Amino acid sequence: MRIIFFGTPEFAANSLKGIYNAGFEIVGVVTAADKPAGRGQKLRASAVKMAAEDLGLPVSQPLNLKSESFQQQLRDWNPDLGVVIAFRMLPEKVWNFPSLGTVNLHASLLPDYRGAAPIQHAIINGENETGVSTFFLKHVIDTGDIIDQKTVKIGSNMNAGELHDLLMINGAELMIETLKKISQYGKETPAIPQNNKGISDKLAPKITREFCKIDLSKSAQEISNKIRGLSPYPAAWIESMWGDMKIFETEKLNYNHKLELGVHIHDKFLIVACKDGLLKIKSLQLPGKTKMEARDFLNGFTKKN
Repeated sequence: MRIIFFGTPEFAANSLKGIYNAGFEIVGVVTAADKPAGRGQKLRASAVKMAAEDLGLPVSQPLNLKSESFQQQLRDWNPDLGVVIAFRMLPEKVWNFPSLGTVNLHASLLPDYRGAAPIQHAIINGENETGVSTFFLKHVIDTGDIIDQKTVKIGSNMNAGELHDLLMINGAELMIETLKKISQYGKETPAIPQNNKGISDKLAPKITREFCKIDLSKSAQEISNKIRGLSPYPAAWIESMWGDMKIFETEKLNYNHKLELGVHIHDKFLIVACKDGLLKIKSLQLPGKTKMEARDFLNGFTKKN
């Protein structure tokens, strides 16, 4: 079974290596163009490109997936199956080109959390579990027939970065099982249509800066969930007397208060006063500064005063 792989970040690269090491034939890898990064703005290859080159796999970085040059590349590779993980939307003439279609890995238990940021939104919404799903691509994003799913528990203090790594590992394992199934059954691979009813309250749209702003009308638990769900990147932020403060980690303090809602230094702690409790800030970042522990911030504040 000849596989063409589409992906860009580390989440996808881990699956690419897993698929290769499991013995599947990967005839080509498609990833994003190299992008400027860092202070020197030097071009940096994607995690998938670096993994593919380490494995000796041919790489394509088309700017236009509908271009004749890329269509010819597809014909030359002649894939039986496409695998897409954390890549941009594919045109139908691409995902429908392989004789067995194209399978996608999504970091949620579909049909819940369709969209660009399923990991973040699952934590933000206070879920206790999520998972990974493999499905055949269809016209409408994240709606194809489900092949396999695997459930993963979300720890009470787990942040988005930690959940990302856990789902990355489980996703690679699930994709390998899915490919074994497709290799065995081909076009007759069992797949279950998604239930498309009653899921509008569990979507995962793209994260914006305004969405990351902490809403003090929410409860302490809701604010804590948002901070975890946006940590370490892009990070929840709140207005403070020191400027817009990014907050990466907090701890709930179980006592009442009469403080004005917002960020304060209180009882030798840096805290967020919420309508129903206090959150002790453990790590933060101020404009123009690097990320720091709250105790270092407080030590510096004390010395200045």
